[in-house]
Amino acid sequence: MSTSHRTPETGDYDTSHSVAVRTLHRTRGLLPPAVEDQGIQLQRCLKQLSQKEKSIDKYLYLSGLRNTNVHLFYRLVTKHIKEIAPLIYTPTVGDACLQWSHNYVQPEGLYLSYADKGYVASILHNWPQHAEITVVTDGSRILGLGDLGINGMGIPVGKLALYIGCAGIRPEATLPLMLDLGTGNKELRDDPLYMGSRREKVSAQEEQEFMDEVMIALNEKWPGIVVQFEDFKNPFPALERYQQKYTCFNDDIQGTGAVVLAGIINAVKKSGVPVKAQRAVFMGAGSAGVGVAKQIVQFFMQEGLTERQARECFWLVDTKGLVTNDRGDRLAEHKIYFSRNDNAGKQYKNLAEVVEYVKPTILMGLSTIGGIFTPELLTKMGDWNKRPIIFPLSNPSANSECTFEEAIKYTNGTALFASGSPFPPLVYGGNLLQPGQGNNMYVFPGIGLGTILSKATVVTQSMIYASANALSTALNPSEIAQDWLYPEIARIREVSVIVAMGVIRAAEEAGVDRETRIKGMNDEELEQWVRSKMYDPHEETQRVEHEVHHLIEDVAGKGSIRGSHL
Repeated sequence: MSTSHRTPETGDYDTSHSVAVRTLHRTRGLLPPAVEDQGIQLQRCLKQLSQKEKSIDKYLYLSGLRNTNVHLFYRLVTKHIKEIAPLIYTPTVGDACLQWSHNYVQPEGLYLSYADKGYVASILHNWPQHAEITVVTDGSRILGLGDLGINGMGIPVGKLALYIGCAGIRPEATLPLMLDLGTGNKELRDDPLYMGSRREKVSAQEEQEFMDEVMIALNEKWPGIVVQFEDFKNPFPALERYQQKYTCFNDDIQGTGAVVLAGIINAVKKSGVPVKAQRAVFMGAGSAGVGVAKQIVQFFMQEGLTERQARECFWLVDTKGLVTNDRGDRLAEHKIYFSRNDNAGKQYKNLAEVVEYVKPTILMGLSTIGGIFTPELLTKMGDWNKRPIIFPLSNPSANSECTFEEAIKYTNGTALFASGSPFPPLVYGGNLLQPGQGNNMYVFPGIGLGTILSKATVVTQSMIYASANALSTALNPSEIAQDWLYPEIARIREVSVIVAMGVIRAAEEAGVDRETRIKGMNDEELEQWVRSKMYDPHEETQRVEHEVHHLIEDVAGKGSIRGSHL
């Protein structure tokens, strides 16, 4: 075996590699001579990171690190996930997307333009690795920032970094995928540095035809690939069209619903209010809001309510007020399920009126309207409820319906709180309170890992529900004692194992799994097997050193290999 023609790969430029590994990888001389301890590597990264004042500059530094030393990047992510996650995903990824074309340096994923229609399959062959999971967006509704066109590529890149760091899916098995279907954002189309096509957004019919081609091509190239849809302005058509045919899910709808449901399961327990007496007001009746509400309906039904009884626990509010059957406008189809018919002809035109009318036990925000949970509303929640459940879930932080400090202050410290973006801890009443963060990263990495490992043919609703239920059980005794709704984020890989196991078991029960090796495994055996399949960047150097050691032994047994210089 000659190494004379081997081209070094991203992970080869690692200063923790020995001279023997560097020789095999043809990086000897391309790296400084010191063979470094991984701890020293991380110390240098943290120092360089601390020297950058702006979050966007830290994001760009981390992007460069990921593209030049992938295993070191993920060692940093896994070792310091609580500090790094906000820099590689929300909230910093929002700024990164806004500036994507302006800061562009190198390709970080695959772009498919509408102009590529008819050639998608051949373009997929340009991707050099075997993909097991892809995150797909068209950039039409990035976080709460609107239509960003191809600048939304930061979302698939960041999301997949969390699949890798949080759940141990191997980096080379991931595919960030941007669909350039045009943009309705005129400012982008007029920007000379914008790197997407300068055309209006294609029609719904044209989008569907293009999506059909993409889904067929993806599954022909990589049969069974897990497709996660993200940040589509209207996410329902693709999910409804493909979820029974391909292995796919939508994190905005299903992932958000699952992670919020996990928090709600724990919050309802702590509130002392039985499920049948819960009253939930949702500020925001878009795809995410409806998706979350439907997940909670399923939980309420599991707790003994009929579907009708569960549905009647919800009041959804949009920009026109309470969603009702007789409001006079034509409701979007996804809103009809929760539309009220018991308002006796009266219309409640804003959140304040609805809250006063319903006197909710749960106040949920998915509106992207920063500060709409006013001090007055929060005070009333505290007056009406012993433990009010307040979940301002909009991202980024500036769009959050209220802050952690506001929720605690105006409910006199009684709020059961979870937000979409991170907030700092708060000292209140002499106690240090930790805010819950209902971040989707608690569930989507485990959903992806469990789906891949079970070789599921589709992602069933029971698998999504199982992810939420598993997450709700993942708190340790210390976290429960501190009144937390979600586990410590530093334990995310442990949590992802629990979630993945729940997803695998649900896939088995639904009969959609194809992995024969896990048939008959008990929970302990399954856990060990799941852990054994996870990528661990801290073990990569040891793994490579082990392989090279065996190669050298093999070479020594067979005689010198000309040109290898081992």
